Amino acid sequence: MRVTQGMLTNNMLRNLSNSYGSLGKYMEQLSTGKKINRPSDDPVIAMKGMNYRTQVKNVEQYQRNIGEVHNWMDNTDSALDKVQKGLSRLRDLAVQGSNGTYEDGQRGSIASEVDQLKQHLVEIANTKVNNKYIFNGTGTTGTIDGAGDEQPPVTLDADGNVVTVPTNNGAVNIEVSNGSKIQANIDPTNLFSEDLFKDMEDFAAALRNGADTDALGAFIGTIDGHIDNNVNERADLGARQNRIELIENRVLEQEVTAKNMMSNNEDADMEKVIMNLTSQESVHRAALSSGSRVIQPTLLDFLR
Repeated sequence: MRVTQGMLTNNMLRNLSNSYGSLGKYMEQLSTGKKINRPSDDPVIAMKGMNYRTQVKNVEQYQRNIGEVHNWMDNTDSALDKVQKGLSRLRDLAVQGSNGTYEDGQRGSIASEVDQLKQHLVEIANTKVNNKYIFNGTGTTGTIDGAGDEQPPVTLDADGNVVTVPTNNGAVNIEVSNGSKIQANIDPTNLFSEDLFKDMEDFAAALRNGADTDALGAFIGTIDGHIDNNVNERADLGARQNRIELIENRVLEQEVTAKNMMSNNEDADMEKVIMNLTSQESVHRAALSSGSRVIQPTLLDFLR
């Protein structure tokens, strides 16, 4: 086969073009820090990268969900702590009221404080977090009355008597890891029940009506029952708080693992890229030098 000058020139230009392509690839890897910058560079790495990115996004969403659970549980625990203090004070008032040394005027003052404690518990029962009622089961937006207005879980009439109490005890479950959901709320019907507010109203009425010490003393055991309900709900909440902390630690580890896998799949080895770029630059310079010597001599150079 006869090798012509055109063949040498075309081969040299083609090889130089390939060399420029290699230089461009290494320069792009060096500037972006990624092995590939488009799926056509390496379809296998691109497909794996999509899976790893999906995994990382899922873990990040679980972390946001865990934050929401923490928000619910922390606010619930704080509210239950205030309920505990209110009920403890109510018990102290029951002990005082059942003391035979108290006069009717003093018992009237105790009844006024009982009314204030009832108002305090009503406010706690209507606690909202992120504009959602946390003590109304799955009915976090409250109830809508006939006029289309939003009604809280606990409502009062004009005389300050409790009219409605929470009736929705549905569990608000939030997914915190793959296939794992945790309840973020408590059962409000066990705590803010109709019996609780009725007992407080009856206690205040007994204090004002001059009931005997035995009748007032009977409220102590009743209040103890409500205190036990609060303690039980708070204990159950604490157990779930401990569980969510364990899940959070596991999700954090999953995030580190997923990001490492994504990095190993996509990120370029910068030391290797620099070495390849330096080596390719040397090859390219050699190709340019040899090419200039090959195509320089022509027939016209010998006809002068």
